[in-house]
Amino acid sequence: MTPATRLFNGSHFQVKEFILMGLPGIHSWQHWLSLPLALLYLSSIGANLLIFITIWKDPKLHQPMYRFLSILSIVDMGLATTITPKILAIFWFDAKAVSLPECFAQIYAIHCFVGMESGIFLCMAFDRYMAICHPLRYPTIVTDSFVFKATVFMVLRNGLGVIPVPVLAAQRDYCSSNEIEHCLCSNLGVTSLACDDRRPNSICQMILASLIMGVDLTLIILSYVLILWSVLKLNSAEAASKALSTCSSHLILILFFYTVIAVIFVTHLAGRKYPLIPVLFNVLHNIIPPALNPIVYAFRTQDLRLGFQKVFLPGKKSR
Repeated sequence: MTPATRLFNGSHFQVKEFILMGLPGIHSWQHWLSLPLALLYLSSIGANLLIFITIWKDPKLHQPMYRFLSILSIVDMGLATTITPKILAIFWFDAKAVSLPECFAQIYAIHCFVGMESGIFLCMAFDRYMAICHPLRYPTIVTDSFVFKATVFMVLRNGLGVIPVPVLAAQRDYCSSNEIEHCLCSNLGVTSLACDDRRPNSICQMILASLIMGVDLTLIILSYVLILWSVLKLNSAEAASKALSTCSSHLILILFFYTVIAVIFVTHLAGRKYPLIPVLFNVLHNIIPPALNPIVYAFRTQDLRLGFQKVFLPGKKSR
């Protein structure tokens, strides 16, 4: 570590910046990944923006399910923008240096947006549960007021709940290497450089993951078990198929979102032997879902496709 990485003696931190080295083991040709990453980023921003504008402008889409989808689009754009520009800067301009405040801010933003996405998936699961299992009570419970209150709760829960993660990371003593074998400031990647005990960070992250995403996933599974139970009791196969089709897009995205998180957790166990694998999965988990979510909904939701046509191709008649 060079003297330039040190601060004055009275400072808590002994380094003033971290160096994001990029993808471990493939530094020499990782810039070739910049093109697909840039295309994924542009597609995620463009597609989510189209969904948000379509839902906002088409009165027929002013329903709770689509309002939650529009909020998910905002969260996806925020998550993609939090990490992708910095990764592209590393690949294109070798801009590897990141200040400590910027790094801790990225840790906070990533945890906040991922928690928000999990929370919105829970809200959408509850919406489908009420629509299928309690259709008569649905209009009086899942209202615009409910959508607003649920959104505010999710923002406060994740905005305030994840604060301990970057705060604890900022309290560690970084006195040796400042090079992070990663494309972004991950909590575990940053705190692995600490000279003091980093177990409080790992314990805190595990507790928060259990309280936020663990609870969300449990309630989502419960919602879909009840939905499946309700659908199996329907006498009409056509009605059952229609009920399940309204959940299919949501279910695909949920399975992908939580499956990748589980894979990231497992690959971290093999991180020392194959360091590229957990880093690559971590990056893809923050880039692919924002691009995938609008594509799945656009292809599988007829009302949304008609909304696209109505808003952006008003002269074209629908079939």
